[in-house]
Amino acid sequence: MATTSKPPGFLRCHSLHRISLRFGEPDPGSVLAASPSKVLRADVELNFTVDRITINRHGSALLLEGSNGLRVMYLYGRSSSKDSAVICRTVSVGSELYFNANNAIRTLKVSWHPYSDTHLGILSSDSVFRLYDLSSALEQPEQEYYLQPVGRGRSRNASSICPVDFCFGGDHLWDRFSVFVLFSDGAVYILCPVVPFGSVYKWESVLEIYSDAQTFGLKAGSSKAVSNANLAISWLEATFPELARQAAEGGNQPALKAHPYALFDASVSLQGPLHKVYHGNEEDSVLKISECDGRAVGFLYKAVSKDSILVTAWSSGQLQIDALADEIQPVWILGNQPRLSVDSHDRIIGVAMICETHTNDHSVLTLEQSTDHNIWLGHSPPLLRLGIVDLALPGKTETGSVISMFVDPLIPERIYSVHDGGVDSVVLHFLPFTNQKNGIEDDMRAPTVQSVLSTCQVESSGSPLCGFVALSDSFGCSWIVGITSGFECIVVGMESWNLLLPTANIDKGNNFESLEGDIKTGDSTIISKELLAGPKVVIVPPNSPNPVAADSIEGRSTLHQYFKLFHENYVEYAHKVYFELKHHGPQLKKIIDEQHARLREAQQKLAKVEGKQEQLEDRIDHAIQTHGLLEERLLKLRNLPGIHKKPLSKAEREFKMELDRFRGLELDALRTTIEAINGRITRISSSPQGKRPNQRRQLAGRRKGNAEDDEISHLKSAIEKLSIVNSENTKKVKLVDSALRNRESIS
Repeated sequence: MATTSKPPGFLRCHSLHRISLRFGEPDPGSVLAASPSKVLRADVELNFTVDRITINRHGSALLLEGSNGLRVMYLYGRSSSKDSAVICRTVSVGSELYFNANNAIRTLKVSWHPYSDTHLGILSSDSVFRLYDLSSALEQPEQEYYLQPVGRGRSRNASSICPVDFCFGGDHLWDRFSVFVLFSDGAVYILCPVVPFGSVYKWESVLEIYSDAQTFGLKAGSSKAVSNANLAISWLEATFPELARQAAEGGNQPALKAHPYALFDASVSLQGPLHKVYHGNEEDSVLKISECDGRAVGFLYKAVSKDSILVTAWSSGQLQIDALADEIQPVWILGNQPRLSVDSHDRIIGVAMICETHTNDHSVLTLEQSTDHNIWLGHSPPLLRLGIVDLALPGKTETGSVISMFVDPLIPERIYSVHDGGVDSVVLHFLPFTNQKNGIEDDMRAPTVQSVLSTCQVESSGSPLCGFVALSDSFGCSWIVGITSGFECIVVGMESWNLLLPTANIDKGNNFESLEGDIKTGDSTIISKELLAGPKVVIVPPNSPNPVAADSIEGRSTLHQYFKLFHENYVEYAHKVYFELKHHGPQLKKIIDEQHARLREAQQKLAKVEGKQEQLEDRIDHAIQTHGLLEERLLKLRNLPGIHKKPLSKAEREFKMELDRFRGLELDALRTTIEAINGRITRISSSPQGKRPNQRRQLAGRRKGNAEDDEISHLKSAIEKLSIVNSENTKKVKLVDSALRNRESIS
């Protein structure tokens, strides 16, 4: 939830209330709120006013933002109960840089990154965009981009170099690696690519842009396009090392993790300012298009199917709505070396670079012009103007109106604008690429605006609304929730089923003078336009200066003229109405019968759904029971004695493998050798020593016996040494085995 002003008493209690809402039970339009609310309290004192609260994508941390401080509160983790409140760990981010008493740098916009739960993007008044990784360093930024929107040697003014707001890109091609920056003069710039270290992206999304660069970039006719495509491919392969191997092997893994990487001889280009593109018949009237007044104060990006929508809020109370007319491509400026910070293992832990603009052709383009020859040439995508919405805000101050914008989570074509006058709903009816994809040939329709909540009658020194958030429930309904300065919660259900249906425009200014005009016939025409326009205007004859009697000749002539005009207009119109209704009676009956048939079909489908509801409830109950059984089995498995054993390290595993090899091979060989020697000794000692028939044989036998005795003595000594070695090795193996068993039992 984003807050626009501080509710009274916030600094006194230092607490945050979490309210659980339940929609659609027991009735589809009912709303139930948990009471009392859950209180979350920071474990450190907050010495600043909290102006804005946002939550990361997984709901694990809150961002508390103020003009004099920036804190992150972790909702899950180490917490203790105190005074019926939950004490949450709270840390400070960038306090030395942004909130130092001797430093004039202030934060302009702080936002969570959509593809990381631990990365914050901060745009500051010194025209620097920084990315902080809360998991590694709270005071040192991971990435720094120094924005230079005006090239060297060019004239500049204050509004062209003062940033105002930024937005991260959405889930569309290179948009997910882009950062959109808005300056106070309304100019929009793009940084691409910008990826937090360790962020996670879908495999299909990264593979799509990787294949696009190889298919269209490397096969382009321009050498510049091929060079830009090679840079993009090398960046993708270095940032996602598994990409090239998986793409070559045809693998399919769910997600890819971004590794720290930056080009050593190039910096990311600041693409822009984005120029306008018009329809073919609007090129001559470019200078007649009215621009918004005042200065830019807010910015919103939203990806709607195939379109990227950019909404700029102006201090005059106007919303400028544009769409990207081309795809974003990554652009680097060669020769502008970044500054890298590495650790002791030469791994990148920080990047800082100066982002300058490059020369672009800012000539007026049309949608009918082909952009195939401009692909991968480093040109920034143009903007197609969808419309300008005037919110007609009451009582504009000297500094202008503060406008916050939010996207409907259920209908991406709807945008909520929150301001001092209340809440307005803006609906987009024309999306160029989405309509072209769906085969819809529709003219460019302007967006429509509708007031949802008005606070003009509320007398308050500040903004009546302190917070706003748009929600969607499981029943497909959209809701908005607002918090007032009087600690009241407002919940409004938004109608959505017929929001994007085309509306019929009836031109009441056309006058149909005769029945012989062009009348469209067919099933869609029930009553002709002439009858809907009504009878002709009766022209009263001029009054005579002298009154005449009714029975005189002049009076009778005047009455006759009156009757003639009445007959020509009203009586003939009544006959035409009667003829039309009589002629279209069978057609109306046919339409009514078709509606009744559709109604009966819908009732039959509802009856089938009601019949299947019991089966669905039984299946849901069975699934819940199965889920409970699986949880019980999982708990039992977790309680097994060997499930919590700490795995061995790499060195321990290698040492154990060496011991196993030594015990399995060398000890067996020693035992085999000892057994063979023992067998030989037994055979030699058991052989008989008989007398020799003559002295020569006795002398030979004595020499042979002496030699055998020497050999036996040598063998015995060798056996004793081997036995000693064997016993020592056996003791060592037993000692290592006992140590491993003790370690496994302890872990």
